[in-house]
Amino acid sequence: MGKHGGKKGHPEKDRKNPEHPTRLDHLSALPAEDEKVLDARLVSYQERLTRTQHAYLFNGDRAVIVFEGVDAAGKGGTIRRIAWALDPRSLHVWPIGSPNEIERRQHYLQRFWQRLPEKGQFAVFDRSWYGRVLVERVEGFASPADWQRAYGEINEFERQLTDSGFRIVKLFLHVSKEEQLRRFEARLKDPLKRWKLSYEDFRNREKWDDYITAIEDMFERTDTEAAPWHIIPSDDKAAARVEALRIIVENLAVGLDIEEIPIDPKILELAERYLSHKKNKAG
Repeated sequence: MGKHGGKKGHPEKDRKNPEHPTRLDHLSALPAEDEKVLDARLVSYQERLTRTQHAYLFNGDRAVIVFEGVDAAGKGGTIRRIAWALDPRSLHVWPIGSPNEIERRQHYLQRFWQRLPEKGQFAVFDRSWYGRVLVERVEGFASPADWQRAYGEINEFERQLTDSGFRIVKLFLHVSKEEQLRRFEARLKDPLKRWKLSYEDFRNREKWDDYITAIEDMFERTDTEAAPWHIIPSDDKAAARVEALRIIVENLAVGLDIEEIPIDPKILELAERYLSHKKNKAG
């Protein structure tokens, strides 16, 4: 058993529900809640996330948070809510795009090994190694042999991380095709959000069904005991953000006492001596 992982074994045999595949068109919407209630829950989870980061700094744990999702599903806004709660010195957010010229000559996982967090740190991936079985598969950037082999490679990659003590949380944010178009239209009208739109955003809608097939295959082949997927319906953006933070906090805080982090006795002794001296001087 790894420190935070599942049972050891062959990752391909450790899939959670191979006989009950996830279908995105069967997702249930998140319960509707009042905006003030959602805001209060968000703040509560952000505070717990701050405490969790403090615990990681103290005990040297490492966290990897993976965000995948269809375009305009709300990944960026959710990541911002995470970043607001965390000390940036122990947080790295990696926006993953197309590999550069050097990375294209390397194994596709190499650039992710280089971005893994050090002890006590969090790493958030805005898109990830799953590009090999999603965009690279659908757009033909990877051969069928390459992306089919990648399922086992990815499972083994994540297995190595969890067996080494990393905690991994994988989230997939999904919006309906109709809601995605509405968000594209809203971005087009907002001068501060137009930069988010790209030619590919609209072109990819023509391949919606191909992407859905690739996504559902990804769930079926890489939803493991060691690193399960958490799928979040995101047509209600505010509710999805709260749900994402809930999942992250509950998974990263397992087995931790996040209520009170003990202070280094040497620091405490020095502080008491300094404060005592200051009080005597003032008296």
